[in-house]
Amino acid sequence: MRLAAFTDYGLRVLMRLAGTPGEPLTTAGIAEEFQIPYNHLTKVVLDLSRGGFVTTQRGAGGGIRLARSANAITLGEVVRHLESRYDMVECFRADGGACLLNPLCRLKPQLVAAREAFLIELDKTSLADCAYPGSATSKPSRVAI
Repeated sequence: MRLAAFTDYGLRVLMRLAGTPGEPLTTAGIAEEFQIPYNHLTKVVLDLSRGGFVTTQRGAGGGIRLARSANAITLGEVVRHLESRYDMVECFRADGGACLLNPLCRLKPQLVAAREAFLIELDKTSLADCAYPGSATSKPSRVAI
């Protein structure tokens, strides 16, 4: 299963925040550290905030923080949230897509089962298990987000 770049970036942000608990980081600092386009990362951080994974605060002393303990966030819930906008295959779309194999397709139930097994496996891992403290040369930026 391939995750969207949006999800990959979201996981990187959360792993980085889990590596420095309680210490606010900035979108600009994380974008620079991971070489992710800043404008794209701001959209990712906004979605993580809407999902209840991070809190953001502008100004001096502001930044991005985990909204909950890294032990209380599973990779499965993060991936479910961030991947909710992406369909694995066309027939997973809400409108059923335009797949010519419908309604005789026998692949869809297998893909649904595989996706669930994948997410169940990710549910076994907390964000704390994947915490990334940053490279030895990276310095967390503490300026406004």
